[in-house]
Amino acid sequence: MFTMNKETYKKMTGFLHSHPTQAKIVITTNKIITYAIYLAYPCLLLWLIFHNGAATLLEGRIDPLLSKAILVPAVSFIAVSLFRALINAPRPYEAFALPPVIAKDTKGKSFPSRHAFSIFVIGVTFLAACPLPLVGWLILALGVCLAVVRVLAGVHFPRDVAAGALLGIACGCLGFWIV
Repeated sequence: MFTMNKETYKKMTGFLHSHPTQAKIVITTNKIITYAIYLAYPCLLLWLIFHNGAATLLEGRIDPLLSKAILVPAVSFIAVSLFRALINAPRPYEAFALPPVIAKDTKGKSFPSRHAFSIFVIGVTFLAACPLPLVGWLILALGVCLAVVRVLAGVHFPRDVAAGALLGIACGCLGFWIV
């Protein structure tokens, strides 16, 4: 379930390489979801600053929710980046010597997927810090879409995005509700 062999990879990416419209949809979906989340996250931080943070900053304190909304994703991102550099797992296009659908030449650092990790830890951040929990759930749903797209595009194995998603959720929950 979480592995992929060369034949599966070849069929999947081969289909997209031979169907440019579908390949363009995969590439565009990857970009739109990625950019939307990386735009939404600073908006949440700005909202937290103006809603709670400004008053506490004037009092010489930092709002605990704002600090968690910054520190939980940041510290987790650094930890995951170090972990994946240490593991340095090859990407599908390296392992199978076939081109990915999304142009990419990164070597290694496939496990866990940092895209999947990031969107899921940001989704949990929205669940914890945004007054509209639906936004957090929407981001988590987009995370599933992004994970599928990253696999279809041939830049990650299913295990990479599954591990990234689980680590993102775990780090978010640990940072907001346990620590």
